[in-house]
Amino acid sequence: MVVDLGYGDAGKGTVVDWLCATRPVHTVVRFNGGAQAAHNVVLRDGRHHTFAQFGAGTFRPGVRTHLSRHVVVDPLALAAEADHLAEVGVPDALDRLTVDGEALLGTPYHRAANRARELARGADRHGSCGLGVGEAVAYGLTHPDEAPRVADCRNPVLLRQRLTALRDRLTAELGPLDAPPVADCLPAFTAFADRVAIVDRSYLAGALRAGTCVFEGAQGVLLDEWHGFHPYTTWSTTTFANAETLLAEAGLAGQAERLGVLRTVTTRHGPGPLVTEDPTLPLADPHNPTNPWQGRFRFGHFDAVAHRYALAVAGGVDGLALTHLDLADRGLDLRICQRYDTLDELTPGPPGDLDRQAAVTARLLAARPVYDAGPPVDWPDAVTAALGVPVVLTSHSPTAEGKVEWARTLSTPLV
Repeated sequence: MVVDLGYGDAGKGTVVDWLCATRPVHTVVRFNGGAQAAHNVVLRDGRHHTFAQFGAGTFRPGVRTHLSRHVVVDPLALAAEADHLAEVGVPDALDRLTVDGEALLGTPYHRAANRARELARGADRHGSCGLGVGEAVAYGLTHPDEAPRVADCRNPVLLRQRLTALRDRLTAELGPLDAPPVADCLPAFTAFADRVAIVDRSYLAGALRAGTCVFEGAQGVLLDEWHGFHPYTTWSTTTFANAETLLAEAGLAGQAERLGVLRTVTTRHGPGPLVTEDPTLPLADPHNPTNPWQGRFRFGHFDAVAHRYALAVAGGVDGLALTHLDLADRGLDLRICQRYDTLDELTPGPPGDLDRQAAVTARLLAARPVYDAGPPVDWPDAVTAALGVPVVLTSHSPTAEGKVEWARTLSTPLV
């Protein structure tokens, strides 16, 4: 199970690709988020794809993707992603895909409503990706029996009813939406149902027993819907919880290794707390440019306080994958923050107490970092010492070939 212990963008995609390149992986299971994921994988020959809904192991022949019921599935975005994969040499991505019929359906109406709400916030924008994933989750919570789901794509009459009700409710609340008529959406959704294998929740148990599987998380623990720093969070559980639920349902509870992913720098896309932010760092990320919805991609020094909090929220990990060691190799003055001027540690609270999380956010926005004396001499050792968890994988370039597995190997068989 691969989870980001930061604010996202730490390198889950490249780690999942490495796992699929070095092990005989049967299926990559996506267990949260949706089309807003952006997991970049670069091959040695220069081919690049930003994985959103397909598993980041899809470049590897035969590796399948399963979108569990915890994923918001956007068929229109999925088709565009499949087209790009075909352009970079993967013509069979859709043939290797299964989708749980219970998964919420992401639609143009969710996307339009998401963007309308974010624009209305003005200077108080949350940094949404603008793709409607949170809107789909919110609608599913308030209208659980009427929210469009993947299985509805096989029933055009029911799908039309649910899309029409969705559009009408959101229009009544927000005004006219920048989205096509329902009649124009139906052919794309029914074509998706004809092309993709839609399965029930019993399917995954068979896949888990057919061979090694990798559970690929989306976003980061510090953005978690309950434990992130409200309101700059996602409508998604970003810990291992959904993956653990899926394993337990298959009778395989506790049989997967937990891998946490971190960068040598702590980054954040969009607004919200980033205590160690340092605008003087001479850094850029070509795969995470400024965009009109999330805003600027921000860089800070390694925030051990925030990452220890993420570890506590996630329930711990078996090992860490530390990416972007090439930045340390460049001799940049990168530090580790062990505490803040106002507190030494962050303590998780009970899930659902968003007032508490908003108060934590206010404290973090006023906090200042306290750094170690100088850059670490040995980054894996320094991060292991700071977090109390061994670094088992380092990444020195975007490709699988740029990864180094350390002495404490991932020897436990992945489910």
